[in-house]
Amino acid sequence: MNDYTPPDGYRGALLERLVKEGLRTWSVVRATKGNAVFEGILLPRSAHTDDRILNLKTQDTYYNIGILIDDNVKLEEIGYREGHYKVPDVEAEYKKELPDVTLLGTGGTVASRLDYRTGAVLPAFTPQELFSAVPELMDMVNLSPKILYQILSENFTPEYWVQTAKAVAKEIEGGADGVIIGHGTDTMGISSAYLSFALKNLPVPVVFVGSQRSSDRPSSDGPYNIMNAASLAGYGDLAEVVVCMHGTTSDNYNLIHRGTRVRKMHSSRRDAFRTISDIPLGKIDLDQNITFFKNDVAPRQKGREDFILDAKYDDRVAMLYSHPGMHVDMLHGVLDKGYHGVIIIGTGLAHVGSNMYEPLERAQEMEIPVVMVVQPMFGYAQLRVYETGREMLARGAIEGGNMLPETAFAKLIWTLGHTKEIEEVKKMMQTPYAHEITQSEPNRGYSFFQGIEPGIDNFYERM
Repeated sequence: MNDYTPPDGYRGALLERLVKEGLRTWSVVRATKGNAVFEGILLPRSAHTDDRILNLKTQDTYYNIGILIDDNVKLEEIGYREGHYKVPDVEAEYKKELPDVTLLGTGGTVASRLDYRTGAVLPAFTPQELFSAVPELMDMVNLSPKILYQILSENFTPEYWVQTAKAVAKEIEGGADGVIIGHGTDTMGISSAYLSFALKNLPVPVVFVGSQRSSDRPSSDGPYNIMNAASLAGYGDLAEVVVCMHGTTSDNYNLIHRGTRVRKMHSSRRDAFRTISDIPLGKIDLDQNITFFKNDVAPRQKGREDFILDAKYDDRVAMLYSHPGMHVDMLHGVLDKGYHGVIIIGTGLAHVGSNMYEPLERAQEMEIPVVMVVQPMFGYAQLRVYETGREMLARGAIEGGNMLPETAFAKLIWTLGHTKEIEEVKKMMQTPYAHEITQSEPNRGYSFFQGIEPGIDNFYERM
């Protein structure tokens, strides 16, 4: 082969062997290892990958696999399929009868393509890329994709929350019928919590959506999630910040979670998101039919004059996890470093050990708010039941109700952006603005089902 090019990303002895045997990127390779036979397309890969691993996309399942290559593995080319990176040109016609929805991309994988050479997931946010990946969108809404950032969700700092809130406000003020935020799933619940406080009197839905599985996998949940998010943003009769993600491991329906009551409960399942201490707002099924489970959903508004962008913040907030043997210098260190507020995730009813009384007293003297939330996730901080809690109250600890830790974290950042006056901070932290504190936990609020069990959607409707 005069035009032979070595496969991208390989090095060392494996690269020498691939060159010797004439194997190229996109070669269809059969790898025989003892009684095991693997066939697939030889993929380019990141140069940082183990230099003994061969990457193939299997012919039967279309999953990517890595094979450890040694002298006992036989490799042979049985075909060739040239790879094409060019995205087909797809032009979406504007249809005046469809709602106008904006998709703000922040770097999540909900609409993306994989760069096999670097291993990076690249956002597919040009109209051509997006409509090529999910062509159904063209008949659902007039979708305008815009890239805000291209960052991993663990790098989503409070400054990005503020910029995202401003971008959403701009789209709403520009007449959008709904806004979708494509976001990495790992910190989606924290971002959705902050925006729930920063966007007041919303007239339209603001829908966070992501993908648990990358775009190159047959099991990717991205296309289904984004279709449901688009339908919810364009047609749903709600005006809140919500998270719309798979309700089951299959493509049956998505659950609609309030932005302040949602948590990612599994690292990799497609149905990873759960509403905590409450039930989901509702669901959207395979045919984009929307069913609400609750009767307190804020409806769409025709006018937008009451909408307020309130994206203030102070990110000098620390979050500590109380544990047996916790040293006092952990809280002292936070105070020494000049933090303006602290969230402590306490045991049981939101307790800390008695050795922490001293730094609590110091925080009280410095008028640094210390907000207590519970480790069990479900239930309320109740510091009046046991002696420990009463001692903590006497030292200025603030009960955080049944706020999720990450919601309390986002709320304290938002609150301190408004005031540093300790009594006002306490008042704001204990006042529910976006259902982050509920008056009571419904009898079905302590539930891990929410889509795991077959028929749970009917169960909720009956309840």
